[in-house]
Amino acid sequence: MPPSVSLRRRRTLPTVLLAGSLLLGGLLTAPAAAGLADAAAATTAVRVNQVGYLPDGPKRATVVTTSSSALTWQLRSASGTVVASGSTVPRGADTPSGQSVQVADFSSYHETGTGYVLSVDGSTSDPFDIRAGLYDGLRSDSMAFFYHQRSGIAIESSLVGSAYAHPAGHLGVAPNKGDTSVPCQSGVCDYTRDVRGGWYDAGDQGKYVVNGGISTWLVVNSFERARRAGTDAALGDSTLRVPERGNGMPDVLDEARWELEFLMRMQVPDGKPYAGMAFHKVHDAAWTALPTRPDQDAQVRELHRPSTAATLNLAATAAQCARVYRPYDAAFADRCLAAARKAWTAAQANPAMYAPDSDSTGGGAYGDTQVSDEFYWAAAELYATTGESAYRDAVTSSSWHTSAGAFTPYGFGWADTAALGRLTLATVPNGLPASDLARIRSSVTSAADGYLSTMAGQGYAVPIPKDGYFWGSNSELADNAVVMAVAGELTGDARYRAGVLEAMDYLLGRNALGQSYVTGYGETSSHNQHHRFWAHQLDTSLPNPPAGSLAGGPNSGLQDPVAQEKLAGCAPAACYIDDIGSYSTNEVAVNWNAPLAWLAAYAAERTSGAGEEPPASCAVTYKVDNAWSDGFTATVTVKNTGSTAVDGWKLTWSYPGGQRVTNAWNATVAQSGADVVASDAGWNGKIAPGASVSFGLQGSLSGSNPSPTAFSLNGGACS
Repeated sequence: MPPSVSLRRRRTLPTVLLAGSLLLGGLLTAPAAAGLADAAAATTAVRVNQVGYLPDGPKRATVVTTSSSALTWQLRSASGTVVASGSTVPRGADTPSGQSVQVADFSSYHETGTGYVLSVDGSTSDPFDIRAGLYDGLRSDSMAFFYHQRSGIAIESSLVGSAYAHPAGHLGVAPNKGDTSVPCQSGVCDYTRDVRGGWYDAGDQGKYVVNGGISTWLVVNSFERARRAGTDAALGDSTLRVPERGNGMPDVLDEARWELEFLMRMQVPDGKPYAGMAFHKVHDAAWTALPTRPDQDAQVRELHRPSTAATLNLAATAAQCARVYRPYDAAFADRCLAAARKAWTAAQANPAMYAPDSDSTGGGAYGDTQVSDEFYWAAAELYATTGESAYRDAVTSSSWHTSAGAFTPYGFGWADTAALGRLTLATVPNGLPASDLARIRSSVTSAADGYLSTMAGQGYAVPIPKDGYFWGSNSELADNAVVMAVAGELTGDARYRAGVLEAMDYLLGRNALGQSYVTGYGETSSHNQHHRFWAHQLDTSLPNPPAGSLAGGPNSGLQDPVAQEKLAGCAPAACYIDDIGSYSTNEVAVNWNAPLAWLAAYAAERTSGAGEEPPASCAVTYKVDNAWSDGFTATVTVKNTGSTAVDGWKLTWSYPGGQRVTNAWNATVAQSGADVVASDAGWNGKIAPGASVSFGLQGSLSGSNPSPTAFSLNGGACS
């Protein structure tokens, strides 16, 4: 990997954490040795997506074998019946993994079911499903990651479970010093700022504007893309486990707003030096001990000096906010646009305030001395939102507007943001000349073609080059998959969606280690990611990371003591260990979960009629919990009385008394006349035989309030 790529992709870490030990409750202890066995030796030779495959999507597996001849594969149902068979295709040496492999392709099989296994040459894969609702749970869980990472708000057990609940962190409640009145580092400013809220960046409890910026952009862009596709209802109000559900705002935008409010608080106020700029970051004065729950952190917090990169991240994300939030909250959109304009003007006045790599005491440096790409991105967002000529001129005069380097084999990232501007200009209607638009869109599809070509040349179909396994490689892969998805949107070419789904296969187990890098998904999934609170490996009273958390992934740089000890000599794609001490391979981060959430929402969309779930056997209880003169609340409970699991549900009924649903939780509810349709919220879409799910609603009425008398689930009548 080119050194310039490596340095711009990773956070600079302090030398104290490279010394070879973990700081545990203020004491230095050796990393736990349990569970550090060679992962490759403990897994099957038949590597599959351990969650499964979509009925209408590609279905390929990689087989580790020294055989040079084609082998017979058999797909078996849960009962052991062979339902499909064929021959593998030898691929020989796979350089990134250091393995000799063959590929089994069973894409022609479209029947749905659970518990399938693929057998090849005496080895059997982990079990997996084939079903339309495969990614519904991950769509919800990968977004729930951001609620878990919120600062300045109590994390509620009713939303995440008691193991993950905790009081608000960094609000100034002892022992916290708080983020409500944070001083600057010495020499930076002579005042304090209220910078509460936002997302904790990663396994530490710092909050960084440049990493928060790209993460926010991806979360909001996911909704903006879904709205263009007409599938935004799946990301709408009451679809996620967030405290704001039921407020009329799509839940994905509620979550992103938590970070946007923080980003705007990081803007230097009027009347102060560098007004309009954004402070680069806020975190503890020294590295937080591991483990430490956020509300138990007793360290002083510090604001670090403003930077041009942070200011342009604010300008870009706030401009995007002004465009996407306007239909739901015009006043907030106006605030965002004002902040974006102010940040743009301040960045133009201070174009070379760089964050240094040396500023790594207590938090990552996120140093960046090349900000022309951030200028291009911010200008593109402001132009797409306002259409104003000044921003258009900034776009067209940028060297990035015609550069072939906006998309690279190594993906975009917090320090490489020109691609974000290109994606916005390619998809959001704007006034650029037709020739400009054609060139921009062609650059997206050309990049996507390059990723497909890279995948075709590898045994595990990974859209990153063999020298691309550096810090956060899983995010690099996911970002490239986002580009492929946009290329599919622009062209309608199904090859790109297939590429996205195969990238998901890699993250979920079809890789050199047979390891799902997403907590809670797959037979062998990461669960000891580096985190201050989700630290069960160090303290059994603490939880493992919640389902839907993405590990950074293989990193041939081995920049932590555990990786250096346990992974010496590893092939690039195998340089990973599921240990809390391996922060260079196994940390979580908002900018890694953001593209995962983007892709999960995309993959969960039903295509070619695949979203129609079969009718189910069911029983429904409709209970009015409270009623008043012009309204009521009710709980609806759906029980699966059949012998097979319901995977994705739509419950329909009609109100006999003219009632109108005004709000709902734990389901998405739409009403037309008297007819009501309630759809699962993703995370509660699967109902096992004999199990039940419940959701609530609030309604208005005029007169009587008779209960519905008939319900249908997925088209089948319920008792």
